[in-house]
Amino acid sequence: MPRVAGWIDAIFVDLARQMRWSYLPPLMVYFAAGCSGLTLIVGTFFVKDYLDFTAAEVAALAFWAGLPWALKMPLGHLVDLIWRWKGYLVWFGASLIALSVGIMVLVMTRPDAMTALMPLELWYATSFILSPCGLVVQDAVADAMSIDAVPLCEADGTPISDHDAKVMHTTMQTLGRFALIGGTVVVALVNIAMFSGIESLNAAQKADIYASIYTGALAIPVISVSGVALAAWQKRRALHHMRTAGLSDTAIAELREGVVPQTRANPWYFIGGALFLMLTLAIGLGGVPYGQEIIFAGSMAVVLLLMRQLVSVLTRAQARTLIGTAIIIFVFRAVPLPGEGLTWFNIDVLGFDQQFLSVLSLITSALTLVGLLVLRPLMAERRIVWIVVMLTLAAGLLALPNIGLYYGLHEWTAALTEGVVDARFIAILDTAAESPLGQIAMIPMLAWIARSAPRELKATFFAVMASFTNLALSAAALLTRYLNEVFIVSREVRDASDKVITQADYSQLGVLLMVVAGVSVAAPLLTIWLVQKSRLRTEE
Repeated sequence: MPRVAGWIDAIFVDLARQMRWSYLPPLMVYFAAGCSGLTLIVGTFFVKDYLDFTAAEVAALAFWAGLPWALKMPLGHLVDLIWRWKGYLVWFGASLIALSVGIMVLVMTRPDAMTALMPLELWYATSFILSPCGLVVQDAVADAMSIDAVPLCEADGTPISDHDAKVMHTTMQTLGRFALIGGTVVVALVNIAMFSGIESLNAAQKADIYASIYTGALAIPVISVSGVALAAWQKRRALHHMRTAGLSDTAIAELREGVVPQTRANPWYFIGGALFLMLTLAIGLGGVPYGQEIIFAGSMAVVLLLMRQLVSVLTRAQARTLIGTAIIIFVFRAVPLPGEGLTWFNIDVLGFDQQFLSVLSLITSALTLVGLLVLRPLMAERRIVWIVVMLTLAAGLLALPNIGLYYGLHEWTAALTEGVVDARFIAILDTAAESPLGQIAMIPMLAWIARSAPRELKATFFAVMASFTNLALSAAALLTRYLNEVFIVSREVRDASDKVITQADYSQLGVLLMVVAGVSVAAPLLTIWLVQKSRLRTEE
């Protein structure tokens, strides 16, 4: 029993014990980011039921939506430079998110008026891309706020030791992941409630529910700006206490400037960001062949240029460790996905409806929270390489149920168990096992950045690594598109008169799933072997 009590204290009680009120504002911004997934399931069914997108086109749209995250580096450096006014960027990001959601509210409630201005496909694409633009701005600020939330001194001016500061930063980052995933839990609960009984509704009634969800999503930017307002109030309150305690003007000025010292501007971050923006607009608007590939290559060149500025402030050993670790994480996140074809198969063939997909989302989010709690000691003790290897092998193993469902595994298991172990049962078990894996690889990386980066470049360091690893998601979207162009998967599409204009064809989905699983295992393991055999070997 003492061992169990100690385990519970280390995993659950200690985390709550370290909570501070100053952590709440950035947690609210992270929570809002987690809630931004509220419209994902609605968007999936809207694309399927109303828009004439192929699986490859959906993957291409995901590529474009992922590119704004590559701009997080100049944004992070901007946050370091305008530290005292960083809250205004949250308002700007919230405005973009509100505009994104507002477009879809009008599309759902005033489709004829919106179509008269522009096709629904273009409205959806515009909304789809605006949202990550707002989220990346807010995320860059939230990272800075998470640093600002850890004070240099107590309210009475007593300095906080280096050891306590390290513990507080680690706690803040852990709670940040919790807030982010907690938002997805709330989203899943809302979707389950909203989609209850939707299978018996007609198309117009379903559209009303979709519109209600999009309207409710307008609360998301309100949450994030409320976090900024709370941070400002806490800062004023802390200043009042310091003045009451008789602290000097120097101490008060230090608090006003935040935790991070004055940062020297590095123009290369903004030059690189401008090059990236011009390249994207020129290629994207010019209809250049292989535009996505050119933009990805250009983005990678810009990111690597800015990473060179970053590693120049590190020791040689730190630089090699950072590069080696970043390469491993990049490849781990760049593996392809099956694409929308798998979701369409689950809906059309296996009969997964909106509510059941919401249940799967809830299971994913809830078990991710539990996984982060239970595996927190493991992440603190094990090296990143070991964690990535285990996650890669687990991902390969957990790809098997989806392959099995495509080839009728559920029919065999249902016959043996009198219908208990059916397709939904297998999907729930697979989701439960896979849930914690997505976030685990990033936690040790964030902890290493937090303790290794120069204090005046914390936000820039977070932004640099996030940009590089999020660019991996764009690479994954490209690879997903390539595979969907080789292995064609299509769902049934009907026009306004209910005439079938595209037949459903899932005949190549099984091979696609097997290829994706093979690449997802082989690529990270090979990369780890090569990196660990080179001078970039990481001990992190």
